[in-house]
Amino acid sequence: MTAETATDRQVWTLTGRDRFSFLQGLISNDMLPLEQAPGMIWAALLTAQGKYLADFFVIRPVDGDHLLIDIKDSIAADTLRRLTMYRLRADVQIAVSDLAVTRGLDNPPGGAFADPRHPALGWRGYGQAGQAPVIDWDAIRVAHCIPETGIELIANDTYLLEAGFERLHGVDFRKGCYVGQEVTARMKHKTELKKGLVTVAIDGAAPVGTAVMSGEKEAGTLFTKSGGKAIAHLRFDRMQDMTAGTARLHPIG
Repeated sequence: MTAETATDRQVWTLTGRDRFSFLQGLISNDMLPLEQAPGMIWAALLTAQGKYLADFFVIRPVDGDHLLIDIKDSIAADTLRRLTMYRLRADVQIAVSDLAVTRGLDNPPGGAFADPRHPALGWRGYGQAGQAPVIDWDAIRVAHCIPETGIELIANDTYLLEAGFERLHGVDFRKGCYVGQEVTARMKHKTELKKGLVTVAIDGAAPVGTAVMSGEKEAGTLFTKSGGKAIAHLRFDRMQDMTAGTARLHPIG
């Protein structure tokens, strides 16, 4: 077992009798499985207009009656303030923990859980720090079109279904209401997605954020690159003759 530390993550502890119902009314995924047994889910917090604000893992450890939240450092402070605002009179206490986030691709240690987004992402654990990061997580993300906080997932801009949250088990359409649920459900049941994240082959160099062109028409935006592949947010009807700066792009599959 090789556990490497995810150095850009923060862990919070949630306690209080309302901890499950509090999150159930706010996040895109269903808390019921965690009420019933230890485990991990991936979920997002949205605006009332259905746009992404933050994503994180919610964990019910094997031992203890508390919850953990595993969140990226860059959005942690703003998200904690937002959750505190929503708390009102709910019996929920949120505290920053000193637990380290570890992850790996081989046999998981005791108390770790499989990453719920995709089997290729291995497992995540919470405890003492592991070794320095060596795994090329970007290569895994690009190969399987898995968005990352602050790169493909942009606050007040990204829609969950365009970012692949349904495919990656980050949204539940059977649970009750939560902030942004109405817009998300309408996109699922009443509209056809016209754009979204796509893995493309890339020939040439272009920085993250470069506009993708289809001839003279804008087709989308280039994001994470790894080797000869990249993730791009594209209009599905303009995935022909694509360029990003001097690089040429081709959809894969």
